[in-house]
Amino acid sequence: MSQADESQAAKNGTFVRVLDGLIGRVSFSLTAIGSATIASFMLVVFADVFLRKFFSLPIFGVAEFVAYAIVACIFLQFGATIRNGKLISADFIMSGLEARRPVFAAGLKFVFYSAALILFGRLFAWLAADALKAWNEGEYAGAIGAFQMPLWPFKFATVIGALVAITEIARMVAINARDLFVGFRDHKIKGSGLIGLIVFTVLVTAFILVMAYGDLSRVQLGFLAFAGLFALVAMGMPVAFALIAMSFVAIWAIRNNISISDNALGIAASGTVRSFEFGVVPLFVLMGLVLDRADVGRDAFRVAVVLLRRVRGGLANATVAANAVFAAITGSSIASAAVFSRIAVPPMVEAGYSKRFAVGVVAGSSVLGMLIPPSLLLIIYGLVAEVSVGALFIAAIVPGILLAVFFGLLNAGLVTFAKKFVGNPTPSFDGEEMSYREMAINLAPIGFLIFLVMGGIYGGFFSPTEAGAIGALGAFLIGAVRRKLNWETIKSVVLETGYITSSILFLIIAASLYSRMLALSSIPSVMTELIGSQALSLVGFCFAYLILVVLLGMILDSVSILLIVLPIALPIVSALGGDLIWFGIFTVVSVEIGLLTPPFGLSVFVVKGSLPDNFATLGDIFTGVAPYAITMLIFTSLLILMPAIALVLL
Repeated sequence: MSQADESQAAKNGTFVRVLDGLIGRVSFSLTAIGSATIASFMLVVFADVFLRKFFSLPIFGVAEFVAYAIVACIFLQFGATIRNGKLISADFIMSGLEARRPVFAAGLKFVFYSAALILFGRLFAWLAADALKAWNEGEYAGAIGAFQMPLWPFKFATVIGALVAITEIARMVAINARDLFVGFRDHKIKGSGLIGLIVFTVLVTAFILVMAYGDLSRVQLGFLAFAGLFALVAMGMPVAFALIAMSFVAIWAIRNNISISDNALGIAASGTVRSFEFGVVPLFVLMGLVLDRADVGRDAFRVAVVLLRRVRGGLANATVAANAVFAAITGSSIASAAVFSRIAVPPMVEAGYSKRFAVGVVAGSSVLGMLIPPSLLLIIYGLVAEVSVGALFIAAIVPGILLAVFFGLLNAGLVTFAKKFVGNPTPSFDGEEMSYREMAINLAPIGFLIFLVMGGIYGGFFSPTEAGAIGALGAFLIGAVRRKLNWETIKSVVLETGYITSSILFLIIAASLYSRMLALSSIPSVMTELIGSQALSLVGFCFAYLILVVLLGMILDSVSILLIVLPIALPIVSALGGDLIWFGIFTVVSVEIGLLTPPFGLSVFVVKGSLPDNFATLGDIFTGVAPYAITMLIFTSLLILMPAIALVLL
């Protein structure tokens, strides 16, 4: 390369870096706006509840504002979510390919993001037309004489977010195209996966041609799309993109009209989460993140250690008890796994427990976070199944407590009969002394928040979304009183809430399109008729469903599993006479088993990432959680055979 060529290449590189930095700043700015808007939900909803309950002065338009703003916030935050790698995906195959077959991995990502770019381009066109229509026709929410809220600002914000998301997707296409080119240029062909990339490209092309031009029935197209979805997800395509891609193609093939696919995609993107009820997701996420920063979990663990120090397996059972308490205010297994990896594992190892058992207890008991209410998975199930979130919360109380008791009995049994597995713990761990007054002070914030959130829901004072707003504000008050919050912490928490919310709610949008595809394919009705003709009982179906969900848990995260299987399972359960509240509890426990099973085992990876390097291998953690996964299988079987466990309080 000549000196002039090198100079030009340097200039091009500088321009690219400047452009990339500019796009990144725009994405971050939009995320900040979206995240701040979500944080404002907390204040606006609280003000509405307070004024309505105590002064009979409701704030008109709060529900409409939250409903339309949350759609705009998802798209405003989506570009930065892509840039920061926050999209949900299964990387157990992709991570290996990146290490051993870099050309194949880069080629796969290039294909995945190219498909996403095409789909987002079509979505952008639909959203832009919808925004212009809202502007030209003066669309508004509310009623004349009460209040009127113009809709065009929300819709144009959604369009801007979609446009930035397109630039971020295009950036990912360019990055992987560059990596692919460098692999060829530097002759990294041997062992790089070139043959695999060629085979994959041929298979994808053949797959699309068969769907588009094959003489297939609706049901066959639906099952083909179902198989393609799992193949794409397993290969590492972000789950939301895989859902949209296969659903879009399948609807196109079923109706033989791409405009119908465009409309289905646009309606899903603009209308699926456009509801006040979906505001509960970011508000509970915000509450959990603030409580994590306020060290509420640490205090719960300290109290549990003092109370259970004389019990067999005291520290292990203190971890279970603290997880149960922490679950009652956060609703996230992942948060529980991260928190207690840091605060419970070190003292357990110091007391003589084996590292394998210590990490197993933390990862195993972390699943209580998604069962004991308030639970993010139960919220998502309620929104998808269109059943009462409050009823799901009530139904989960007894199963959550029973599962915690099962874990406690398991710990006592392991300490007694599996000493080689558990290690050599001291008979009683001499931790810190704590008076009853100190224990009450440490537990007061937890009791306050449980009373505030769950008491408000169970007492009928406010809805789950309103409870989320009041709980989030309560969490901020707790953090402020404890002097755990500063500007940097608040900014970090609000931004992280935006990333998590955008990722989850966009996944729900994608799943809505997938549900539409399944309905057009007639798969749910065909499956219901097939099961009816085979005289399969509800119990038999549930055991088959349990096996399927556990297998899916080996490669997918909990939210993705729910959104993929529920559109098929719910009509069948209803046809077999099953109670959808009970089925929700059973489903969440079944899905949570997947957090502990290899190779994906999300809780296991969270525990691994929260501990010092080389503290424990993934094999050690999976071995440690095996008894808890087996216990959950037994408990889930009891739920199938005795639905009253979940319905006793209803």
